[in-house]
Amino acid sequence: MAREGLLLVNLGTPDAPRTPEVRRYLREFLSDPRVFDMHPVKRALVLELFILPFRPSRSAEAYRKIWGERGSPLLFHGLDLADRLRARLGPEVAVELAMRYQKPSIADALDRLRDAGADRTVVFPLFPQYSSAA
Repeated sequence: MAREGLLLVNLGTPDAPRTPEVRRYLREFLSDPRVFDMHPVKRALVLELFILPFRPSRSAEAYRKIWGERGSPLLFHGLDLADRLRARLGPEVAVELAMRYQKPSIADALDRLRDAGADRTVVFPLFPQYSSAA
């Protein structure tokens, strides 16, 4: 029997509301040429000299204000949505959540769908706006 897969994809979130984790997230996110559209060398210089030395600590402070016992709201609400969809769609559809940047990664989620027997997967972006990030 063929099984469907549903891959929910959101933008991403740091692993923790601390400066090193936020720096890692921002580096990955802002290194994407579709996010930060400029010549690669210029992008790297701006990122390494002007953004990453200062922004991660300020952003970590903002993340701490919204972080809960279950972690990042974007992540735990996404996991809750995936759980509700699994319950609603039943065993014929394997549902996974992935983040474009950081974890859970798209590659890992696709592996889980394949392991669950999905032979066709629909990708459902949860991005709140247009994005060309692939």
